[in-house]
Amino acid sequence: MNRVDRGHRLLWCGLFLMLLGLLTGLLVPAVANPRMGLSAHLEGVMNGLLLAVLGLAWDRLALSERAETALFGLAFYGAYANWATTLLAAVFATNRRTPIAGAGYGGQPWQENLVEASQVALAVAIIAACVLALWGLRRRADD
Repeated sequence: MNRVDRGHRLLWCGLFLMLLGLLTGLLVPAVANPRMGLSAHLEGVMNGLLLAVLGLAWDRLALSERAETALFGLAFYGAYANWATTLLAAVFATNRRTPIAGAGYGGQPWQENLVEASQVALAVAIIAACVLALWGLRRRADD
């Protein structure tokens, strides 16, 4: 996938994730933990915005092909996993990794473990993506 295609794909995927986030907002009353459902709604909208902005800024990045590929994958995974994991936490009513929104709830041990492992992995991915994006947007000496 070339540079223009990656930027366009991130923009499309970002807007699609925003739509998923908006639709998730309609499910808030139906999940086991509505407060976490609201969090999933916000994660979808905000992470979708992150992907869309990254897609729009893609042609301004000064990264190697390998770093661009890593950034694309990490950002895509991190954004979608953040929404999906938070939605799972709302459905399962877990609270180990989300003690504020999950207060008064508790899932099965396997559900808590799944949500926790997913949150750790997505946190690493999204932080790495942000660092790569910031590195790619650094001012070059010739600017």
